[in-house]
Amino acid sequence: MSSPRYSPRELEPKWQARWEESRLYRSTEKSSREKFYCLEMFPYPSGDLHMGHMRNYAIGDAYARFLRMKGYNVLYPMGYDAFGLPAENAAITRKVDPAKWTRRSIERMMSVQRRMGLSYDWERTLATCEPAYYHWNQWIFLKFLERGLAYRRSAPVNWCPSCGTVLANEQVENGGCWRCSSQVEKKDLEQWFFKITEYADELLKDLDALENWPERVKTMQRNWIGRSEGAEIDFPLVGSDTIISTFTTRPDTVFGITYLVLAPEHPLVAQLVSGSEREKAVLDFADRAMRQSAIERTDETRDKVGIDTGRRFINPVNGQQFPILVADYVLMEYGTGAVMGVPAHDQRDFEFARKYGLPVRVVIQDETGALDGDTMVCAYEGDGPMVDSGPFNGRNNREAMGHFVTHLEDNGWGRSAVGYRLRDWLISRQRYWGTPIPVIYCGGCGTVPVPEDQLPVLLPHDVEFTGEGNPLETSPSFLNTSCPSCSGPGRRETDTMDTFIDSSHYFFRYTDPAYGKLPFDPDKAAYWMPVDQYIGGIEHAILHLLYARFFTKGLRDLGLTDVGEPFTRLLTQGMVIKDGAKMSKSMGNVVPAEDMMERYGADTARMFILFASPPEKELEWSDQGVEGSFRFLTRVHRLVVENRHLLNGAIGGQEVEDETARSLRHATHRTIRKVTDDIERRFQFNTAISAIMELVNELQRFLTERGPEVTAGRGAAGEAIRVIVLLLSPFAPHLAEELWETIGQPYSVALQEWPQYDPDLTVSSSVEVVVQVNGKVRARFAANPEASEEELKEAALRIPRIKEYLEGSELVKLVVVPGKLVSIVVR
Repeated sequence: MSSPRYSPRELEPKWQARWEESRLYRSTEKSSREKFYCLEMFPYPSGDLHMGHMRNYAIGDAYARFLRMKGYNVLYPMGYDAFGLPAENAAITRKVDPAKWTRRSIERMMSVQRRMGLSYDWERTLATCEPAYYHWNQWIFLKFLERGLAYRRSAPVNWCPSCGTVLANEQVENGGCWRCSSQVEKKDLEQWFFKITEYADELLKDLDALENWPERVKTMQRNWIGRSEGAEIDFPLVGSDTIISTFTTRPDTVFGITYLVLAPEHPLVAQLVSGSEREKAVLDFADRAMRQSAIERTDETRDKVGIDTGRRFINPVNGQQFPILVADYVLMEYGTGAVMGVPAHDQRDFEFARKYGLPVRVVIQDETGALDGDTMVCAYEGDGPMVDSGPFNGRNNREAMGHFVTHLEDNGWGRSAVGYRLRDWLISRQRYWGTPIPVIYCGGCGTVPVPEDQLPVLLPHDVEFTGEGNPLETSPSFLNTSCPSCSGPGRRETDTMDTFIDSSHYFFRYTDPAYGKLPFDPDKAAYWMPVDQYIGGIEHAILHLLYARFFTKGLRDLGLTDVGEPFTRLLTQGMVIKDGAKMSKSMGNVVPAEDMMERYGADTARMFILFASPPEKELEWSDQGVEGSFRFLTRVHRLVVENRHLLNGAIGGQEVEDETARSLRHATHRTIRKVTDDIERRFQFNTAISAIMELVNELQRFLTERGPEVTAGRGAAGEAIRVIVLLLSPFAPHLAEELWETIGQPYSVALQEWPQYDPDLTVSSSVEVVVQVNGKVRARFAANPEASEEELKEAALRIPRIKEYLEGSELVKLVVVPGKLVSIVVR
């Protein structure tokens, strides 16, 4: 009689319905267990999930399931980062309402996630496009405004003159508008900022305490914050009272300055050339440079381009005059937007100076003392005695650094300064599908915050999506309002907030997504926060993670939480690669999640994703690998179903066991230890699954050798079956539930205690002996390392399969290699 076949299409919906009906994964603060907050970075609801997306979820779900079985009270929620450009583009190109488009996408995505069997607490689900959520974006904005952390100033944007609209960076394609291909310009607009620089030192310092973050991520954040100590130096403009200030980390080289370069965006550029014969050439150059991306302009491998303004400055330390240029490689957002050129001691400056015939002046000598600016072929960036440096001649440049800054301060030429690469966060977006900024402009009162009792400021529906201008400006009902201060006519702010704001505090909101008094319930947040394990892509290493850290510190300073860092432990999972490229819709190499589950089932998809590679490494997609995972689960299903009667045997080892049975029991406990350690200590699901596979092989060999009834070692076999089902539960939860029921155990396997291992049974007490017949391996058995040749011979001849080979044959030769091999020759 054949055993029931493995049918994911039948058993997976069955268990998903049971889980939902019993609210199995609902989390609560009312528990005596230790809490654990496990979270994946929530997704943008594109609606179409492929297996690259599913890797993130499979990792988090396996870990959350493991933790529940380990006795933790687990919070494992899901939500949707639902504002953003794709929905607005859909409104423009397809005339679809962004809210309806987004909600349909969420429904499709949620359906796939449920079919995957992900154990989220769906009762905590949130979407950032809902007023109940973005209300609190606006509330936090007002609180930051009160504390001086939000402010408004002029800043450049990408502007399409044809469409008459601001473009996001991702809407600029090869310097043109994504919609009409017109050349994109830079334009200054009044925009809102968050003062993240107020927390620069704390954001930098606290990275040292994040011991369970990848060092790579911490390094990226340190570099992005970019703290550096040096001096700010003032350079007078010749023929003017204007001062040009620069920041430098190398004040010891100031005597070697031979030019200054300004960013094309620097407000002084137009002033310097106004009315001069160079005006048109310089402004045209600046315009061309500003059309390029920051990445292009700062690319170390490309040629640096500049233009002379015709104006000169005075180096205060020696009174000499030098030219001022505009260069594409200088960015306004770094430093002061002005950079001093010291070509003898900086390679980039050296190459630029040689290209434009600028002087090279040596002020630090090498050990030969023979450096000459006229004959140098590259910059000298090392240390040494200072030369042509006034009162500092002969002193080592590093030792003189601090004294040189004091010299600048004493003479009123500069001051000690700390510089940051980090710039304040520009949060204004000239788009519709985002959180409205809660500000009203009044002719008499100026800029007036919307009162808290009037929040949320809702997105209007009477807008036009033409692709030209800001859709919010087409809504009279939104635009025209009354001033909260004087009741006179007012005009609403039409900018919406950067969607990174939505993802900067959502992890707090999960602790009570229905709370109506504050962004989150302080008591519940105190119970759950910080997030114990955060999982997401390396592409979010800087912006999202930095903004989330900033928001957490800001919310702490508002008195809402005592938590200063949101994520205790961080895993950045690797990409899924197919056909040599990252799996993505744009590459045309996606494997739709629904197709995979329809063909093989969710458990197979999960098993392959978790088995094929360590979580932090890239995963190479393999159809053969998926097939292999399906065959393995099919094999486990058959093995358990056909041998479920063995669970009636002894589990604790009461029966008398032979060496082979003891070996199986040892293998079972070694597997428990390895799987536990691989998940708990090393986060290595691939090796954990491999260990389970090895135990399945061990059990299969044991059962093959003993025959269907297993009169000796029944308890060891029953224990192995039970353990295999429990260990599989985090990785293949539907199959584990089905098999747990099959072997007569109570619902649910997810509620069971994670198996414990006996340390004494994890030490190997046997060796594996191979049995060959006529040179081919026909069996294996476990034996005592001290077993004699005669004992090994007798053990080999007792194996049912070996008996079959010997029936009707003549035994010619039998050789025993103690502890390794029994070789039999028959004819």
